[in-house]
Amino acid sequence: MIIYTGGTFDLFHLGHVRLLKQCRDVVGETGKVVVSLNTDNFVLKFKGKTPVCTFEERAEVLRSCRYVDEVISNTFGEDSKPAILSVGPQFVAIGSDWAPPRDYFKQMQFSQEWLDENGIKLVFLKRTEGISSSDIQARINI
Repeated sequence: MIIYTGGTFDLFHLGHVRLLKQCRDVVGETGKVVVSLNTDNFVLKFKGKTPVCTFEERAEVLRSCRYVDEVISNTFGEDSKPAILSVGPQFVAIGSDWAPPRDYFKQMQFSQEWLDENGIKLVFLKRTEGISSSDIQARINI
């Protein structure tokens, strides 16, 4: 079993750890957790600012996490379908903060039909409230 998740993972924190642990829990110890990491250029385009940590720094931190088996680069930007297909997962995981009414399908540029055609289930994992990279940056700037 393979689970795919993606993101920026800047200023790695408890929320990231819990998300990745939940990914591991979905596929079990013999499964594979693959993280598609957003490039610095994509983050700049999407969020309007570069991450605090570079792509290479964020990738190394993710690779050191015991719940992560592989880190790939999100080289396709907003269209996540090629990256997902390159991994061949049975699951795509995202935090519950992306559950409806937010439109995760529009964000990722795929549909439920596309997931069904490729035998992939979308799973929403519980978000850890009260922690984010932006929160950490705000704490530092006090």
